[in-house]
Amino acid sequence: VRMSIQSPTTLLELAGSSLLSDKSRAILDLEDLPIELFPPLFVEAFSRGHTEVLKKMVQAWPFTCLPLGALMRKPQLEMLQVALDGLDMLHGQQDRPRRWKLQVLDLRRAPWNFWRMWSGAVVDACSPEDIKKNRTLKVGPAMAAKLPLKIFIDLCLTEGPMDEFLTHLFLWVIQRRDRLHLCCNRLKIFGKPTHHTRKVLRLLQLDSVQKVEVHCTWVPSTLATYAPFLGQMRNLRKLLVSQVHVPAHTSPEEQKWLLAKLTSQFLRMDCLQKFCVDAVLLLEGHLEQVLRHLKTPLEALSITNCPLSDSDWNYLSQCPNTSQLRHLDLRGIKLTNFSPVPLQILLEMVAATLKSLDLEACEITDSQLQAILPALSRCSQLRILCFFGNRISMSVLKDLLLHTARLSQLSRELYPAPLESYDSQGAIHPGRCSQLCAELTAILKEFRQPNILIFRTISCPQCGRISTAFILHCCCI
Repeated sequence: VRMSIQSPTTLLELAGSSLLSDKSRAILDLEDLPIELFPPLFVEAFSRGHTEVLKKMVQAWPFTCLPLGALMRKPQLEMLQVALDGLDMLHGQQDRPRRWKLQVLDLRRAPWNFWRMWSGAVVDACSPEDIKKNRTLKVGPAMAAKLPLKIFIDLCLTEGPMDEFLTHLFLWVIQRRDRLHLCCNRLKIFGKPTHHTRKVLRLLQLDSVQKVEVHCTWVPSTLATYAPFLGQMRNLRKLLVSQVHVPAHTSPEEQKWLLAKLTSQFLRMDCLQKFCVDAVLLLEGHLEQVLRHLKTPLEALSITNCPLSDSDWNYLSQCPNTSQLRHLDLRGIKLTNFSPVPLQILLEMVAATLKSLDLEACEITDSQLQAILPALSRCSQLRILCFFGNRISMSVLKDLLLHTARLSQLSRELYPAPLESYDSQGAIHPGRCSQLCAELTAILKEFRQPNILIFRTISCPQCGRISTAFILHCCCI
């Protein structure tokens, strides 16, 4: 007789499936169910739609975290109602199940391993470290009942009405605010803020927010109105603000005052590491006013598609909060008429930490690029370098590759095709371009083997677009 040895995970899944074949028995046996069976049984009940079993499992959950969101490919109102109904039934009981420890209902699609670790399912939720804490943390039903329940969700707010899932959740939270906290690590706002946006922000535990992205057309007065909410996000790590336009009638004094309403909130942010602005017209002439309020050195700074003044450009190299940058993104900042010295100083200052540099479409000239090459060659940790969209001659591109040839950490190099690849009308000459890019690649290979090396042409003069046919040389090894 040949015996097959099954893994413990498979045996647990089989036991869970067997138990679910009799739903009434499954509900009765939850109090004595081994802790290892809870996650696989929950996954089985979730996938089969056994809502009554799920309600009872929520009430008897022996872990501090229930990562429900990781089981939902998209928000499911029915499953949300099941979990919330289970919690309501639990709060209506005087005696809690002896092993109940639930403190967090996680509705995010989080990239962690809770369900996979316990059930073998291809679903992610809580980290192994969290699992250990969940199993060993001494939190009994009495203590858990006194702690506020935390509900975690990632939010994306738009101008339109909220969907049924969020509407139901927010209404449920409003009615029970005295015994729970609504937490959000990642908050995105698309479109013009509405009165719903303000209501949601007032409902959130703002100190739980770690990443904020605002993708909409703001006027400065609206930005100033919402600034106090930012000041309450004391654990904020990343802030992205885009599309802030300045009405024509706004005076310089009013611009400065409105910007101060926002930047004064930075003084309350102890954890901000990544600061990103895109198409923020209000920034011109006020970069020092923005950056000087930051309390900690930045890890990433992204200023893209913004007009800058000479004073802005000069301050960038003197700001103490940019001395330890790992990522610098200046895409779309027109640098043609600026002195290259501030960028040279900044690169020298961050040479030991910088990992990515993006200068795409900055209209950098040959002389400007040559001026920063010595500083660039000292950036020993650089992994990603992008110069797309700049008109650089063949001779200067050769100098660039010679200066970056010994940067052993470089894994992605994105360069413009040389100016000599174009005819007098600005149209690309494919054969000549291919030959020149091959020469440049050969220069680099004398020193090291590139990982990803791409030479790309500028946009087509006829249609203004870049097609994949314009990516002339790609070396992926």
